[in-house]
Amino acid sequence: MTALSSRRAAVCGRPIAHSLSPVIHNAGFAAAGLAGWAYSSFECAEPDLAALVGGLGPEWAGLSLTMPLKEEALRLATVATPVAVAIGAANTLVRRSDGSWQADNTDVTGMVRVLQDAGLKPAPSVTVLGGGGTARAALAAAAQLGASAVTVVTRRLAAFSELAPAAAALGITLLSVPWERAPETFQADAVISTVPKGAADHLAGAVSWRDGTVLFDALYDPWPTPLAASALAHGVPVLSGLDLLLAQALSQFEQFTGLSPAPEDAMRSALLEAAAARS
Repeated sequence: MTALSSRRAAVCGRPIAHSLSPVIHNAGFAAAGLAGWAYSSFECAEPDLAALVGGLGPEWAGLSLTMPLKEEALRLATVATPVAVAIGAANTLVRRSDGSWQADNTDVTGMVRVLQDAGLKPAPSVTVLGGGGTARAALAAAAQLGASAVTVVTRRLAAFSELAPAAAALGITLLSVPWERAPETFQADAVISTVPKGAADHLAGAVSWRDGTVLFDALYDPWPTPLAASALAHGVPVLSGLDLLLAQALSQFEQFTGLSPAPEDAMRSALLEAAAARS
């Protein structure tokens, strides 16, 4: 392995040019005084990930993985954290001392962190909108926060069924609600929206917000979404995809570098500046 003073990391996905991860991590390296560290990006399709990972030299400390690589990353790892195994996806590969790779999912760690910071109470009632990969991370976050059951609202019944293996592995019960009844589920302590841009816009005028609810909307462009704007107008705490992007990166930084805590203020400032420049 190379010395700590000269290491590399990167984010991989397709498409990847839009990623703000290099901004966040490079700001962290600079703030931590890691002058020899650099974080870049790779455009990579799922069939190409194994060759990319296999070709990385010993200077590589880790990789961040985004769509469509999270399931393939888990398959490539020698070992994986229980949460990554439970939800069947990894957004982080960390090079171990023997040169092998460990998989983790820091989206879960990030969700737990931002929800706790927003004041979410222990053992919350949770509603998740959507049934994709981010929804699986949301189920794991809910389980770590002490929820025993999660209400899931999907546009397709098949999407709900696809969450069943993760729920079983996490030891939580799923309650299915059809999409047309989504407004009825917003009385939960936390509402986590994982659906694509525009899919939940119509709910903004249909929801009755209550005191004590926290909304986490995994989008950040455009921002605020109509749903987030409605929540803010009613005094409901709102978390965005940018909050998650930062929180999951903090855990990745600590795993890549071995330094803790990550320089959160510097990483947040760089992220917000870059995001503002795009708007």
